[in-house]
Amino acid sequence: MAHEPRRDRERSHGREERDSEFTDKLVHINRVAKVVKGGKRFGFAALVVVGDQKGRVGFGHGKAREVPEAIRKATEAAKRSLTRVALREGRTLHHDVLGRHGAGKVFLRAAPPGTGIIAGGPMRAVFETLGMQDIVAKSLGSSNPYNVVRATFDALKHQDSPRSVASRRNVKVSTLQARRREGADEVATAE
Repeated sequence: MAHEPRRDRERSHGREERDSEFTDKLVHINRVAKVVKGGKRFGFAALVVVGDQKGRVGFGHGKAREVPEAIRKATEAAKRSLTRVALREGRTLHHDVLGRHGAGKVFLRAAPPGTGIIAGGPMRAVFETLGMQDIVAKSLGSSNPYNVVRATFDALKHQDSPRSVASRRNVKVSTLQARRREGADEVATAE
């Protein structure tokens, strides 16, 4: 009987190690009030972004009476909704992309090494947890954090890697990249 607590501790320690691979960022907390007979009852809604800084990222929304509980619920929801994003050289996007959700629009551009993350609040949290190092992003339209984060995820969902495009077209990746270099050479000579 004395050995059971140690096994439980070991099991929970393994779970903590697995969870520790993710970094989470609190993007927004919203306080709402319900007016009742005795006064006001406050509730809290939290928006959290979670990622492993290696190309996986997700976001979640949680509501509760207390802030820590809302953050915990949002973090769990974010871990359930993780998506993988193809990154070029593990640091930036493969191509420029536009994303939208409702009235929120975002424009994401690939950037050369050393640029850093040039993006506003909610988008910056997504890129930092994703592990992206160089990107230029602009938010257009709605500045609501929920819409901006969802529009950012919409843009990242439309991100294609050369490998996925090559498999879809039944050509080799090297053929695609050779065509890309030829197009860049033609543009350079035209200028």
